[in-house]
Amino acid sequence: MNSPFLGEFLGTLILILLGDGVVAAVLLKKSKAENSGWIVITAGWAFAVMCGVITAIACGSSGAHLNPAVTMGFAIRTGNFSNFLPFFVAQMLGAFAGAVIMWFHYFPHWRETPDPTLKLACFCSIPAIRNFASNLISEIIATFVLVFVVGAIFSKAVAGNGIASGLGPYLVGSLVWGIGLSLGGPTGYAINPARDLAPRLAHAVLPIAGKGGSDWSYAGIAIVGPLIGGALAGLAMRVIHF
Repeated sequence: MNSPFLGEFLGTLILILLGDGVVAAVLLKKSKAENSGWIVITAGWAFAVMCGVITAIACGSSGAHLNPAVTMGFAIRTGNFSNFLPFFVAQMLGAFAGAVIMWFHYFPHWRETPDPTLKLACFCSIPAIRNFASNLISEIIATFVLVFVVGAIFSKAVAGNGIASGLGPYLVGSLVWGIGLSLGGPTGYAINPARDLAPRLAHAVLPIAGKGGSDWSYAGIAIVGPLIGGALAGLAMRVIHF
């Protein structure tokens, strides 16, 4: 029954359930993790990526992209775009399902949280300073680092020497932790169109107590920026040949 589509779907579901879940744990009122801070959020997202990658591989997706920007980058690197659309669909569906489960898991906390912005932040990224040009550049840079370093981790020079053998999910999780700590401050580091768009859609349609708008005016930044960053990383990998 395992397949790349199932792997991408379930891996992305786990990614969002745990990733959005740690944000909800820190931001929602009367959570035992309330106000535990940025270190907890970035660590939680790192572990979410690690668990999502492991799940995706176990369920049939050996590449375990979980991210249209990663799929785009490796499609450009190889010149093979056949996986882009099916992976994108699986990633979007998985991210939506993960967001819905996260909402249900924290069900009584939404009503206890008066600030609608905090509720939205549990689903999608919100910039610290709203400047669309700067926010776009931040997402491009952070996603470039993500895709380029993932390519380096699994390159022949690294993986071929056994360094990444069996350690891939842990190394990728560590990479995402580093990106969150170093580059995540300006935008909340979406670095993944499915991670932002599908949960934002879930926020828009779910009956979340006391929610506000879904901030669609910003959504394009979290979609276009990562895709550009992933594409540039794919071009760089193709030029460098790793």
